[in-house]
Amino acid sequence: MAVHRSGPLKQQNKAHKGGRHRGRGSAQRDGKGRVAVKVLSKKARKELSRVDQRHRASQLRKQKKEAVLAEKRLLGSRDGPPHQVLLVPLHERVSLGEALQLLQNTNKKVVPVSEQAGMPRFMLLCPQLKHRWFFTSAKPGDLHTVLDLAKVADTILFILDPVEGWDSTGDYCLSCLFAQGLPTYSLAIQGVGGLLPKKQADARKKLSKALEKRFPGDKLLHLDTQQDAVLLLRQLANQKQRHLAFRDRRSYLFAHAADFVPSQESSSVGTLKVSGYVRGQTFNVNRLLHIVGHGDFQIKQIDAPTDPFPLNPRVIKASKGSDVAMQIDAADGDGVAEMEEDLKVLVKADPARQESLQSEVVPDPMEGEQTWPTEEELNEAKDFLKEKTRVVKKVPKGTSSYQAEWIVDEEDGSSGEEEEDDDDAEAEDFMEEEDSEAEGSGEEYESVTPGGSVWDNQYDEKIDEEAEEQMLEKYKQERLDEMFPDEVDTPRDTAARIRFQKYRGLKSFRTSPWDPKENLPQDYARIFQFQDFSRTRKRIFKEIEEEESEGAEVGWFVTLHVCGVPASVSESFRKGAPLVMFSLLPHEQKMSVLNMVVRRHPGNLEPVKSKEEMIFHCGFRRFRASPLYSQHTAADKHKAERFLRSDVALVVTVYAPITFPPASVLLFKQMLDGKHILIATGSLLSVDPDRLVIKRLVLSGHPFKILTKMAVVRYMFFNREDVLWFKPVELRTKWGRRGHIKEPLGTHGHMKCTFDGQLKSQDTVLMNLYKRVFPKWTYDPYVPEPLPWSQDEISPELEVDME
Repeated sequence: MAVHRSGPLKQQNKAHKGGRHRGRGSAQRDGKGRVAVKVLSKKARKELSRVDQRHRASQLRKQKKEAVLAEKRLLGSRDGPPHQVLLVPLHERVSLGEALQLLQNTNKKVVPVSEQAGMPRFMLLCPQLKHRWFFTSAKPGDLHTVLDLAKVADTILFILDPVEGWDSTGDYCLSCLFAQGLPTYSLAIQGVGGLLPKKQADARKKLSKALEKRFPGDKLLHLDTQQDAVLLLRQLANQKQRHLAFRDRRSYLFAHAADFVPSQESSSVGTLKVSGYVRGQTFNVNRLLHIVGHGDFQIKQIDAPTDPFPLNPRVIKASKGSDVAMQIDAADGDGVAEMEEDLKVLVKADPARQESLQSEVVPDPMEGEQTWPTEEELNEAKDFLKEKTRVVKKVPKGTSSYQAEWIVDEEDGSSGEEEEDDDDAEAEDFMEEEDSEAEGSGEEYESVTPGGSVWDNQYDEKIDEEAEEQMLEKYKQERLDEMFPDEVDTPRDTAARIRFQKYRGLKSFRTSPWDPKENLPQDYARIFQFQDFSRTRKRIFKEIEEEESEGAEVGWFVTLHVCGVPASVSESFRKGAPLVMFSLLPHEQKMSVLNMVVRRHPGNLEPVKSKEEMIFHCGFRRFRASPLYSQHTAADKHKAERFLRSDVALVVTVYAPITFPPASVLLFKQMLDGKHILIATGSLLSVDPDRLVIKRLVLSGHPFKILTKMAVVRYMFFNREDVLWFKPVELRTKWGRRGHIKEPLGTHGHMKCTFDGQLKSQDTVLMNLYKRVFPKWTYDPYVPEPLPWSQDEISPELEVDME
């Protein structure tokens, strides 16, 4: 048997030399006191024993429990604001008057408040329970009223129908409230006693099934008798309060009364005296006040009148030797005013500390202009010209070296012509294509009814043919954009190098650099920018939690003197619109660029084009603006979208006042008949003017002659100069090939192109061009009141499936 023997060339590895062992003391001596970086950058954590950890956890639980109990005891108590309850009937068969009558007849003291727009408001005082309620109501069809009252309500009481629960109008109202953010809410059912005993169980079972979708795990209360009303009040008083982030960090107030005093200069502007209870945070007189739907204003002073709805009326004892005592009630307003006249003014604004109403930066037209050069600068310029040997091209400001390579010097003076406006991009011609489905969609309006010719004629008379044509054109453009995204036809009457002179090519949309400060529009000189927005937000929120500001405390009944208010605010309050006010945080009156993440509401699918005017409900604000839409990605550049798509979340970009997130966002569109429809819902993302929204254009051409890796492409351009202008831009095909232009052929725009593989005859050659786009400055804080919705006008997609 042969045995393997190693040869003379066997590899010999050196043995590992571990060296002598070093102990802990030796390592410390060699370190000479050096400390690791992690130890320096982090705070030294105190190691607690297991008993101490349990004790600390117990203390934290106890503190949180006490905070919740203190908040519950303060709301509606003698020292806190009244418990504000908003009643919203979700079905047309629900009787709001009967529900309010039951709540008033609960053997409690009822103080009526001024009735507005046919909606009664009253204060309910209960000294036995040491609680007071303030009840308001709103119909679900009046969306602005419901949303404004929900911003300041402590509890929303939804009243349901025992058979259907809610109708389409109620479901539409619920969608808006859920998107804005619901405070504490309760569900009450009305009219169960009017059903037959056999149908009550079926109705309760059917209603519970529907409630599991909207309100999972919530308990239904009854509101048919006075006993039910008493139990309902106890439930409202003991309910745990849910917090809305956008109002917990700000002071806010709901106006119980308002008085307008015109100024001496003009009767259309004056001082508005608004009375109400302070909620949220301490009211600082030096901060600005935002009236929802009307704008920002300054406060001149805060008065402290007597609480008109005291839980326990105070009794003033007479002097010694007299047996007469005087009771101060809410009705004795004159006597109270006389006795507490010296305590009337609580605090006045300090002009040195008061925040300014300036919302825009006043741009300096001379900023960036060239000054007269010095002699040193002239000598340096001469020396530079002498040493200069290479050719330098004259390019627009902000052009990169990569772009300068493919800019050709024009001798015909076309580069000096006036550039197009950004809005011209909206007029780009899309590829024409016959669409039988789009043309056939108009047939859904045709119907044949025996003997109904008169009704058909009336129906046709109500249709606006011009609006129908515009909507049909929008549907066609949206469908073409989905089928051929960003593709446009090269114009034949205008040179492509002039038509697309604002566009540039990118080697890679993801990795190619783009300076966010280059070629900014004039409107960017009017806005404010943060060096670090998130850091400023954290600092302001921390100051709110730690500082003890002076002013009106939470629960006080105060009168605010608001300066420079137009008379239309008082007029709308007299007509019945609620007056809701929020105190602004620092910088929140200044204009900037807001980015919001939204999704299309499933109940509305009509096309919404970019830069169409929309109505925004952003946190506590309501305004009108024309937004841009872009993709929601984590990259540094974001592709602009021509339409608000329904399948993905998009980012909406507008010029608007600064608002610190979190804040909910609702987008409405005003129809021709004055009604507002919900388009999209979402939340505020950031305040960032440097967010790059890049619009893409795709020019397409067709291979005419194909060799191995060479191809002659036509119909992308129509003259030789355009081919030379766009020669450095990379080409791609729909089937994944990459290439570039080698040279032009002839004078009709044909060009020889090289690719990384052989093309197919049915492939399409594409060229991507990019341009940064900016929103329009169309911000308007005034939003007109919409017409209320009715049951027949709600979209059929919003119908509730109760099966």
